[in-house]
Amino acid sequence: MNLIFLALIVIAVATAAIREIRSTDPDEQPMQALSEGAIDAAGSAVELALGLVGVMALFLGLMKIAEAGGLLTVLARLLRPLMVRLFPSVPPEHPAMGAMILNFSANILGLGNAATPFGIRAMQELEKLNPHPGTATNAMALFLAINTSSITLLPTGVIALRASLGSEVPAAILPTTLFATLFATIAGIASALILQRYFLPPPATRSIDPNATGRAETDAATDAPLGETQAQDRSTGEIRDRGADEKDGEQQPMNIEVPTEGYPTWVSILVLLGVLAIIPLTIVYGQAIAPWIIPGLVVGFLSYGVIRGVPVYEVFVEGAKEGFNVALRIIPYLVAILVAVGMLRESGALGMFVGLVGPLTTPFGLPAEALPMALLRPLSGSGAYGIMAGIMQNPATGPDTHVGLLVSTLQGSTETTFYVLAVYFGAIGIKRVRHTLAAALTADAVAVIAAVAIVGFLFL
Repeated sequence: MNLIFLALIVIAVATAAIREIRSTDPDEQPMQALSEGAIDAAGSAVELALGLVGVMALFLGLMKIAEAGGLLTVLARLLRPLMVRLFPSVPPEHPAMGAMILNFSANILGLGNAATPFGIRAMQELEKLNPHPGTATNAMALFLAINTSSITLLPTGVIALRASLGSEVPAAILPTTLFATLFATIAGIASALILQRYFLPPPATRSIDPNATGRAETDAATDAPLGETQAQDRSTGEIRDRGADEKDGEQQPMNIEVPTEGYPTWVSILVLLGVLAIIPLTIVYGQAIAPWIIPGLVVGFLSYGVIRGVPVYEVFVEGAKEGFNVALRIIPYLVAILVAVGMLRESGALGMFVGLVGPLTTPFGLPAEALPMALLRPLSGSGAYGIMAGIMQNPATGPDTHVGLLVSTLQGSTETTFYVLAVYFGAIGIKRVRHTLAAALTADAVAVIAAVAIVGFLFL
């Protein structure tokens, strides 16, 4: 991200400087416009973050109720029968299985702050089953391919941003995000299973006891490089310190109970078929359903909390405090990326890029305005979030336009793949990733294609 940030600034300044030198119009002052653009963008970033405080507090308060009511555990029990079949090399009762299940459950609910510590713990436990240290196993590759493409039911961070920017239907991206992430997850699983046949692991260098439950050989909180002790939230791009989230010993992060038994297989299959059945319904009736989604979520989560015996008011307030802190913490990242994008726009460089690329991508449903975000998303969550925010702040490409809906869907359905792989593999010292990157990027590409297709179908 350091190089990307520097490149954006340098390109903007160089473009404005060339225009200033070549200009023969005394009223045209590209460098002055560049300066004013940088200052205006910095102010807009702070206004955007402050406007996000209330909405983010609302959604994180609701998600805290769901978390306190054990919704993660319910999802984990639903996923266990499917996970046992997807990961035959991982013993069903091994701690790695429980951590992976909770990681996927948190991602499904859009709980990035909970998913990260579960993911790190899963990698630590998978490393105990690794017969060739330093090289990724098939289970690791499949886990990360699913992790970077995970089906997302509630992209709360993106919905909150859309609401703060005045969207008439903030939750309109729920069906599009579900559609895109479903196809991305299928692609990630399929590509990981196919590619593992061609990227064979090296010979085993140690024997493994599948029943071993000792600590992983590499402790992420102490042995990982300083730059790798942070992780990003898919829905907000927020940087988080993961070392503070992890617990010693075999206890799972956040003290959430790991179910040792799942629901009967037929129950999991029935729920999966139900989710699949929802997708065509949301596609056909998505625009009619969308206005009901947020009121339904509020009533649904509060009712669930009451049924589960959760003190909903106190827990909501606790979660809302986290939302307040999240909105404030992202201000520096928004200022950095929005200033860079604002300078790029005022310099004329962004306009030239859109003019060159637009004729090539627009016929395929990908407007040139959305292309920079699609390219940056695998590299930086905060950078992509800033670009998305800048696009939706622009009156010409507001949150309810085709471009605004597309970038919202892309943010909710794709992942910072390179960053995630660097953090997760860096935590356990993996240097040879085998087919992991190819599988994860395949899932990202399919997510972009699916997002373009479904947004175009519903909103063009």
